Amino acid sequence: MAYDQTITAMKKRLKRMPKFWDGKQCILELKEADYNWKQMEWWAFYFEYKARSLLEDICVFPGDKIANVTFDMKIEAGINFDLKAKAIKSDEHKVILNDVGAMDMAIAEHGFHGEIIALCDVEYNDENRTFQKWHSKLKGGLSAYEKDRRKRTSTSRYRKTKAELCEIVFVKLKKQDLPSLARMKQGRSANGKDRPQKYMLDLERLGEYEHTIMGFN
Repeated sequence: MAYDQTITAMKKRLKRMPKFWDGKQCILELKEADYNWKQMEWWAFYFEYKARSLLEDICVFPGDKIANVTFDMKIEAGINFDLKAKAIKSDEHKVILNDVGAMDMAIAEHGFHGEIIALCDVEYNDENRTFQKWHSKLKGGLSAYEKDRRKRTSTSRYRKTKAELCEIVFVKLKKQDLPSLARMKQGRSANGKDRPQKYMLDLERLGEYEHTIMGFN
């Protein structure tokens, strides 16, 4: 199917996406499926998991692998897509995309790159970190990262406990769009080398890019 036809088909499938996501229920569902259930940002992986199940017969999972980057999925026309989730009530309105070099090469080969972004209204953990403690217990105790953080005495972020799916945004990125995307510098890898930069999409500038929005009101 062509790009526009595929987007139309995706919308019909993704309309069946649950709107309200309870953290505990979603994590248990992910655990049952053995799909990234230990991740702190469970809600983003829940969106990815549900999208895969709804789109599996019209998309290919995963997408192309370029260098060390594997895109989330691709369509029959060869265009790669990534699945993202973003909290709408945030001071930071930029969505972190993928590796700059990999996206450049994918667009050079196929002409476009697609982003499917779930915009969610989220709720956070209470001051006693009740949800976080429940999740840690389910995982069998603190992760190595959490143990290291406690040694550094740094404060952990509040965990998201619920999410409401408000909109799904479909963005079609072309070569001429790339210079206007922000870039995020990552830290060094374990071998001391700089990690590749990632593109970032500013949602306040969404109108500059070809896109369509599906609401869940």
